[in-house]
Amino acid sequence: MIIKKAELETVCGVTSRFPVHDQPEFAFAGKSNVGKSSLINALVNRKALARTSSQPGKTQTVNFYHVNDAFYYVDLPGYGYTKIAVAVKQSWGKMIEDYLHRSGSLLCVFLLVDIRHEPSENDKTMYDWIVRNGFRPVVVATKLDKINRSQTAKQVKLIRDGLGMEKDDVLLTFSALSKQGREEIWSYVESLLPQEEIS
Repeated sequence: MIIKKAELETVCGVTSRFPVHDQPEFAFAGKSNVGKSSLINALVNRKALARTSSQPGKTQTVNFYHVNDAFYYVDLPGYGYTKIAVAVKQSWGKMIEDYLHRSGSLLCVFLLVDIRHEPSENDKTMYDWIVRNGFRPVVVATKLDKINRSQTAKQVKLIRDGLGMEKDDVLLTFSALSKQGREEIWSYVESLLPQEEIS
């Protein structure tokens, strides 16, 4: 995919209204520090469009990135960071739920998990939540460079089994360091876009 233009267009907080438009959206969910911002930056060929942070829980809004004036990447608040107050976590959860319910343009939800670990209870809850909202999440196992290549198949099976994924559900792997897996994610995005939006 050739990225000609990418910009942060809309930032929505708890009381904000989500934008209404007729262009496709691809949402990214995952626990804090799993690498959502790094993945989005890789997908738009920019180093710092989405702000990365060593401090978990940094993304506290729903961020809409407009790509090629044709579609949106939507960064959802990270979950699972224990030092965030319960009330704040609940407000983020409501934001995510409202977004999943109300977006008429959402084509796909990418759920990011850390390939080094078995899915956490929060990962399982989010996976089930996305499914209950009518989507089959595409799981992206991040931090691929942190394990040996010989471990990949074992860890992928651990994640598929841990989340209860069905046989036909899609799981992709990704490394923010080497960008391995980016082409596969681009290809999946392109497969869902109208043909006129790809050029």
